[in-house]
Order: sequence, then C-alpha cells, then structure tokens
Amino acid sequence: MTESRIEGIVTSSTGSWYEVATEYGKLNCRIRGRLRLKGVRSTNPVVVGDRVVVEPDEESSVIREILPRRNYVIRRASNLSKESHIIAANIDQALLIVTLHSPSTPREFVDRFLVTCEAYKIPVTILLGKADTLVGEYEAEATEFERIYGDAGYRIVRLSSISGLGVAEVKAMLKGCTTLVAGNSGVGKSTLIGSIDPTIQIRTGEISESHHKGKHTTTFSTMYPTDDGYIIDTPGIKGFGLIDINDNELCHYFPEMMRLAPECRFYNCTHIHEPGCAVRTAVEQGKVAWSRYESYLKILDEDDKYRK
Repeated sequence: MTESRIEGIVTSSTGSWYEVATEYGKLNCRIRGRLRLKGVRSTNPVVVGDRVVVEPDEESSVIREILPRRNYVIRRASNLSKESHIIAANIDQALLIVTLHSPSTPREFVDRFLVTCEAYKIPVTILLGKADTLVGEYEAEATEFERIYGDAGYRIVRLSSISGLGVAEVKAMLKGCTTLVAGNSGVGKSTLIGSIDPTIQIRTGEISESHHKGKHTTTFSTMYPTDDGYIIDTPGIKGFGLIDINDNELCHYFPEMMRLAPECRFYNCTHIHEPGCAVRTAVEQGKVAWSRYESYLKILDEDDKYRK
C-alpha cells in the first residue's frame, strides 16, 4: 500500500484501537493524540460510523482526521455529568428495540432516546420485541404502548426473532441504509441481527434470573455490512442522560406536543404552569400520554440539576 492519505469508515472501536474499512481492505488503527485535545468533551473522540482520514503504516495505521459528521446519537456519559458519550455517527435511521417484560424497558429510557434522535433528525422505528410472549395482560400493555407512540408519530413493528414475526419487514427497511440498533441489555439486538443475516456471528447472552435484566454481550459498537447497507450493533444501554438539549427547544422533540404548541396562549409557553396551555389541556384529556409528559418534566428537572 503506497497511498499516504486514504479515507474509510470506522466499523468497530475498542476504545484504543479502531477498525477502519477502506478501499484497500480493513486497517487496524490508533488515533493521533491531538484528536483527543480538540475541546470535544467526549469520552470517545472517534466512533463507529465516522468517516476518517487514515495514514497507513505496515505495523500500525493512524487516524489523523475525522471528517464532518452529518449526525450522531449522543448521551451523557455515566458518572461524568459534563462529558458526552457518542454511540455512533452518520446514521440514516435507528431501530429501538423495546420489551415489556424480561426485561422491561423503562418508558423514560424510550422517550430520552427518541428525543436525541429527533434533535439530530434521525428517523426512528420502534421494534416491540419478544412479540410471541405478548399474550394476556401483556397484550393489553402492548396495545396501549402502540397507541401512545403511534399517536406521537412513530412507526412500531412487533418483532419476534423466535417466530420470525417482523424480521422480513425489518430486513426490507435496511437496504441501502446505515442503521443503528439500540436498546437495553437483553432485548434481543444481537439476536435480531443474527436473524437478518445468519453469517454475522454475534455472541448473545441470557437474562439474569435475579434481576430479570439482560447480561451484557456486546461490549463495543460494531458495524456490519448487510444488504447494500450497514447495521450497527451497540452495547446494551442502561441509562440515557441527555446532553446539549436546550430547554426552550425540548418540546420540539416530542412530536405530539410540538403539534399542539402553536395553540398555546403564549408563544414561549413552557407547558408547565402557564394558563391557556394546549399541551397540558391535551394531557388532562388523555390526548397526550401522561408518561410522555412526565418524561418531558423529568428531563427539564434533570437539566436544572446539571446547571447548578
């Protein structure tokens, strides 16, 4: 290889080493120290999906430049309130897998993930996982979940990697796209990817009996080629603290609230205490789900705490 400057896409990251797909094949790379010192308050300056410039070398190639990102999924880093953690970059769409039991995905987690994707203009489809178990009381819960998020404007697909329900529909969505698959541990992200393309070998885990939560199997985000596109498998995410979301704009990222905001008496209504608030009226009438409004209030409250 004689090229001194080649471009590629980061397909996996271990925190210190990065695999970059280029026209010359895959390269194992490190990053230049200066990339860590650009003022980006992130725990991971280079992420899966990044388009980068690589300086090839016989022993260890070097990532010397990150090309501009068109979007990314970002959250507040664990235990580092002023630091961010970017999950992946340059994404066409996201699939959020949600399960109602074994494990149960918290609604607040769902809402926070959706807010981040709305902020960075990443379309999201919600996959209601383990659909073969949605019987009895769980069927009613699933129907209510579909009503809440369907009314908000999201596409919802029931998914069962065991019966195959929804797998073909999801596979059709992937063609020609870079797709991020996200969710809590144990919801079936890696199992779904294996169902879509059996040639992709991903280790899957069991559910912890004591806490009914998933055991972590994917440690780092990894991008796989599939059907004229790419799919990104991510580690199970426990919490999703938001970062860089302006309080005045937060309502814009709850689509069902944003549609009502122009009907509020005051143009700068916060939807918390003002008279003539169309959003609060809709919540009281059941037209906007209380769980969604509660998530909105909790995000605002969290932002106040981090500013102090």
